[in-house]
Amino acid sequence: MILAAGFGTRLGELTQARPKPMLPICGAPLVRWAALWLRAQGVRELVINLHHLGEQIEAELGDGSALGLAIAYSHEDGLILGTGGGLRQAKSLLDDGHDSPIIVVNGKILVDLDLAPVLDAHARREAEATMVLRADAEGVWGGSLAADPSSGTLATFLGRQRPDAQPGPAMMFTGIHVIQPRFIDRVPATGEQCIVRTAYRQLFDEPRGIDVHTHAGYWWEHSTQPRYLQGIANVLDGRAALPWAERPVIGVDASATIAAGVELDARIFVGPGATIGADTRVGPHVQIGAGAIVAPGLHLERAAVWPGARLDHDLIDAVQI
Repeated sequence: MILAAGFGTRLGELTQARPKPMLPICGAPLVRWAALWLRAQGVRELVINLHHLGEQIEAELGDGSALGLAIAYSHEDGLILGTGGGLRQAKSLLDDGHDSPIIVVNGKILVDLDLAPVLDAHARREAEATMVLRADAEGVWGGSLAADPSSGTLATFLGRQRPDAQPGPAMMFTGIHVIQPRFIDRVPATGEQCIVRTAYRQLFDEPRGIDVHTHAGYWWEHSTQPRYLQGIANVLDGRAALPWAERPVIGVDASATIAAGVELDARIFVGPGATIGADTRVGPHVQIGAGAIVAPGLHLERAAVWPGARLDHDLIDAVQI
């Protein structure tokens, strides 16, 4: 399941135009990147929950058949249900009746995680829920989680520590987890609910606890405009391994029109059918979407021009929608 129903309020005007999972990153919106990543991991059936501007997500992916996937949608009309309530409502779409594990990923991230070891450990340990954690390298996520390396379970959680646990270094939740269908039953039956503060809190207090897997590779979330622009820069710097990409994520598409005198940095993405006017300087860390038009004589740096947008002014550390 791809969680894609949030409002994305910290992105301001960007999410007035698109829901957060539709933010374009070097040729594809985040929700498409999530679907491509899951397909590369062997997943063929997806459920996506929708609320804010959800029709754009449904228009982007359709029924999934073009990607070799089968996609069902869980529409959260009226009240948004949160990460827990969203799973609760979608359970009938997720549970195949054979106690098969459910992979859950937040639709705002880009990641290069190999799911096979996570699924193998989850099955071998007969876990009810496995959280994928990573080091809190940025120091901005609170560092409130820590695993116990000796047990492979979560040692600290929401300011509490399990008895006799030996916590390792501070970690953060990636927004990726593997759960059994019965785990969803721990979510309260009505209203907006957070999966962490309901089902996970309950499981943490039980003898078995919460299983964990640590991811050391690329991960980035895009919940503010600076983080969105940094996420684009990360891809253009080659920090994200994306072998499931449908087309090159760095460089100029052959169908783009580049006028005379344009200066192009190597760390850019220019999409199909885009036009860049004469004597414009582009880069570093610039994304120009498909069909976008950039006027002559401009300077773009650390910027994103969305597909179909028109730009007639310099753009630095900013997004043109």
